[in-house]
Amino acid sequence: MFFVTLQLEYHNSDRFMAETKKIRTALVSVFHKDGLDELLAKLNDEGVKFLSTGGTRQFIEKLGYECGAVEDVTDYPSILGGRVKTLHPKVFGGILARRDNNADQAQMEQYGINPIDLVIVDLYPFEETVANGASEADIIEKIDIGGISLIRAGAKNFNDVVIVPSKNEYGMLLDILKTSGANTTLAQRKAFATRAFGVSSHYDKAINAWFEASKA
Repeated sequence: MFFVTLQLEYHNSDRFMAETKKIRTALVSVFHKDGLDELLAKLNDEGVKFLSTGGTRQFIEKLGYECGAVEDVTDYPSILGGRVKTLHPKVFGGILARRDNNADQAQMEQYGINPIDLVIVDLYPFEETVANGASEADIIEKIDIGGISLIRAGAKNFNDVVIVPSKNEYGMLLDILKTSGANTTLAQRKAFATRAFGVSSHYDKAINAWFEASKA
């Protein structure tokens, strides 16, 4: 009986270790910067490397942290007035690649894609822009493409990636960092993914509602 129990304990321990993932690289791309500094400080303490674009990268560097540029990863600048910044295989490949899939790993090596373990993102303020009575052109520009794609990619690959889809989840990640360092369990990553799809669903519903209303 003792032998069986001991085997089960080892099995459960091995499974827990396999499901636990360490955050080594974080892609940070947010519209609202408030509340981000505390989270970045803790991630930096844990040795997490930052990758970002534009204003978010400047914000990170002003806090005194090193931050890689997405442009250096993709070999493309932000183009089309900022409409295209992160939409590139070297970014999305790093998020979506399955760490336990040999074919995925071989392609990452083949194409020089580095893994991204954490995505911190929020979305352009579409609803606020509509509420403020902005012009149709301004409202259209607040339909987020890269951000919503990052959210969905990170959530889809919750087996390997932590997705923080808004500042409302900063506290969730901070609690984990304080208790477990830069390590997350599968259950925790799935909880973030659940929140992420809730954020994306709400956002798309708001956009759909505006289009429906604008037909009149």
